[in-house]
Amino acid sequence: MCFDTTVPPRGYRWWYVDALSEDGRQGLTIIAFIGSVFSPYYAWARDRGETDPKDHCGLNVALYGEGGKRWSLTERGRGRLQQGPDALVIGPSALSWDGRTLTIRIDETTVPIPSSLKGTVRITPHAITPGPYQLDEAGKHFWWPIGPCGHAEVAMEKPSRAWQGEAYLDSNWGSEPLEDGFRQWDWSRAAHPEGAAILYDMQRRREGSKTLALLFDREGNARDFDVPAPAPLPSTLWRIARSTHCEVGSEARVLDTFEDTPFYARSLVATHLAGAPVKAVHESLSLDRFKTRWVKMLLPFRMPRLR
Repeated sequence: MCFDTTVPPRGYRWWYVDALSEDGRQGLTIIAFIGSVFSPYYAWARDRGETDPKDHCGLNVALYGEGGKRWSLTERGRGRLQQGPDALVIGPSALSWDGRTLTIRIDETTVPIPSSLKGTVRITPHAITPGPYQLDEAGKHFWWPIGPCGHAEVAMEKPSRAWQGEAYLDSNWGSEPLEDGFRQWDWSRAAHPEGAAILYDMQRRREGSKTLALLFDREGNARDFDVPAPAPLPSTLWRIARSTHCEVGSEARVLDTFEDTPFYARSLVATHLAGAPVKAVHESLSLDRFKTRWVKMLLPFRMPRLR
């Protein structure tokens, strides 16, 4: 998992997991950050000339579905970070990799209403893909879909939830702030009869737009598929534009909006990709919006910082 990676000054690395239950009633996302890309504290520190990404770490956990939504992201300093090749500890929570399964032990506090978020999530990819994709021409941003399709086992103590389902695992990293490289993007991943279908639409600041359309089989092999026609989706309550792609003869639609924030939306979307109807975990990110002062002033209410 490269948990002992060196993150350059002003840079970032994150490991991302999402999963949906077999019955479709539960879902989660988990993101472990070193150099938290959406941290106002990290942005303000860079403005002051302080550029240590290890001083801005956190584990973001979001639970969705029956029983209500739970969300946490507490930022912590370098004194609460431990790194090893196959282990990452951030505050009271930890990730470990045994060569087959990623185990995430969660011990966090929700916001804005404090409550305990505690349990264990295990993600077992069907296969590991060979390596990263370069997202920009300068080689400052990379994405590695580590395990595009896999299995999740969720055992939460607080709140009490237990389920299994299909899962996804990836990692992103870069040597400059994310907003320096991108204006916005729409990304989605979907379980597919062949394995997993991924779309990545990027509006880059220096090099224009770029789209990836990748179909992964269960052995981790990837092939490009023809990018279907653009399919605009309804914007969010915060007026974040959402868009995906859908093959001719079908219609893309939003089934649920998991997160609706001033600069980011996470949704469940139905569409048709690579010859099959799919349900996709979809994100829309406006980094132009994130850069604004008023958004950064709002974020501490959802992202407390503890040393």
